[in-house]
Amino acid sequence: MKVSIDTKSRTLDADGKTLDLYSDEAFRIVSDLWVNTGWNQKYPYCFSWLGVPVIQLPEDMIRYQEAVFALKPDVIIETGVAHGGSAIFSASLCRLIGKGRVIAIDIEIRPHNRKRIESHPLFDLITLIEASSTAPEVVEQVRAAIKPGDKVLVMLDSDHSYRHVMDELNAYAPLVSEGSWIVATDGVMQDLVDVPRGKPNWGDDNPAKAARDFAAANPDFVIEQPAWPFNESTLSENVTHWPDAWLRRVASKG
Repeated sequence: MKVSIDTKSRTLDADGKTLDLYSDEAFRIVSDLWVNTGWNQKYPYCFSWLGVPVIQLPEDMIRYQEAVFALKPDVIIETGVAHGGSAIFSASLCRLIGKGRVIAIDIEIRPHNRKRIESHPLFDLITLIEASSTAPEVVEQVRAAIKPGDKVLVMLDSDHSYRHVMDELNAYAPLVSEGSWIVATDGVMQDLVDVPRGKPNWGDDNPAKAARDFAAANPDFVIEQPAWPFNESTLSENVTHWPDAWLRRVASKG
């Protein structure tokens, strides 16, 4: 896409189509370019939460906390730990809400990251599991840690390949409570095939495609972005790294 912006005339030209620069359509084009450029420049690698690096787009974190506050889960399962910021963020929401705990899984938790997480004031709300998230014994360990009646939310943020995300969806979706979500993060990969840090195969090898294919094969899950609890704008779509990520369970299996 060829885009040109004229701030004097307040217009945006996208592939020959001229738009009002201050329109919702122009905002979406500029936002998409900003998301892709920011991803390439590692913009999400500039933030921490309560002293711990958190590699997430801030807009996604705010939307996520809206969903957590509305749902008030008893258990948040997270695959992918990295520095630990996302687990700390989820734990902080649990502490503020007054309920909930976090089970965080990663195939490798580096010693300095483990030390930082385990010494954090919110660690009492976090269980760390160092193993493959898709190993049957790990899935069973997580299942055993969930009490009858627990409301469960799942965040998938580990290996973002199509195959691994699909395996995680199949493994953890049965643990998701009706009305809750399993979230396949970082589907923005599908739009990054032509950026310097992207890869050509990401057009098909990404979490968003896995989520769409999973929803198509599992009618008890639908792709449904959580409703915005506040909106005085004319906008209706997120600025996000998580397109088609939110799979809501609409009915119990069987």
